[in-house]
Amino acid sequence: MVVESEGTTVCAHQEVPVAMEEEKGGGGGWGKRRRKQQGRGGEGGEKKKYALVSYHELPEYMKENEFILNYYRSEWPILNAVLSLFSWHNETINIWTHLLGFILFFGLALVHLGQYFPQVADLIGHLSWPISKVAENVSSNIGDVLSTNPALASYGMAVASQTTRWPFFVFLAGAMFCLLSSSACHLLSCHSHRLNLFLIRLDYTGIAVMIVVSFFPPIYYIFQCDPHWQVVYLSAITAAGVATVYALMSPRLSAARYRAHRTLLFVGMGLSGVVPAVHATAVNWHEPHRNVTLAYEGAMAVSYLTGAVFYMTRVPERWRPGAFDLAGHSHQIFHALVIAGALAHYGAAIVFLKVRDEMGCPAK
Repeated sequence: MVVESEGTTVCAHQEVPVAMEEEKGGGGGWGKRRRKQQGRGGEGGEKKKYALVSYHELPEYMKENEFILNYYRSEWPILNAVLSLFSWHNETINIWTHLLGFILFFGLALVHLGQYFPQVADLIGHLSWPISKVAENVSSNIGDVLSTNPALASYGMAVASQTTRWPFFVFLAGAMFCLLSSSACHLLSCHSHRLNLFLIRLDYTGIAVMIVVSFFPPIYYIFQCDPHWQVVYLSAITAAGVATVYALMSPRLSAARYRAHRTLLFVGMGLSGVVPAVHATAVNWHEPHRNVTLAYEGAMAVSYLTGAVFYMTRVPERWRPGAFDLAGHSHQIFHALVIAGALAHYGAAIVFLKVRDEMGCPAK
């Protein structure tokens, strides 16, 4: 979601220099020894305590948002970075928003798999996780919305499988990949320059994947009776996603000064959906479910585009530097809007799936 979706994302916000510095001493051995010595903290053998630092104390590759002044983790060991999941710093909310989003979509995937695989249904029945109940409530709330439409009122959450489900599960899997890669990026990119660059690239890939797979349920189910349009639209968006990821693999485009360029690449991918959307609306103008799907997809578009604006402008921290270091800064708002947009698209996908189950394709 995304929009780059800062991030649809999304960690993809840290500056990476044009060229990576060579490790001293002929490879990674020197760097590992240096970190080990730092961790021991000197001749006394005492372990070093890794404190939070200010923006000005960061290495250049970590300097991305000059309006967030404090509470940074800088070049922490992996274990310390992982354990910081449970401490308070300026990435805590970024990590947890998309980690909880991943868990929610994982729960939704289990709920839907349980409709077709008894073993999964039995597993869900034995789970006492609160998130499993949340996922079930989200699915049932979508069903309540559908029941308000007379044409869809006969649909239940468990339906006979009259059409293939793989496009729907491709969307859920892509959303989980995007959210988990974003959370991992925010959690671990404070470890080292090399890992930082790898995770940022992974995050960009996750954003592109989520945008691409979001096209699969609507295009597949809307044009199921016209397979050539399925091929045309899905091939086009997949090619655009691959090209975008390839372009963003350059360390140069990861630099903070290219923030707008990255955002526009992802926004452009998302807005390419206007063409099949207009086509689908024209073809299905008299269908009773049209307004429901348009409402869901409109909510998704508003969420993603609004998130992109926050990501690009870095508001509100731009207005009061330092005041939003821990909570309320633009990337956190962007993350929340990515989750909202993904859930709206999930609602639309449920409608597409159920309508196609009911209608099928006319005999030719």
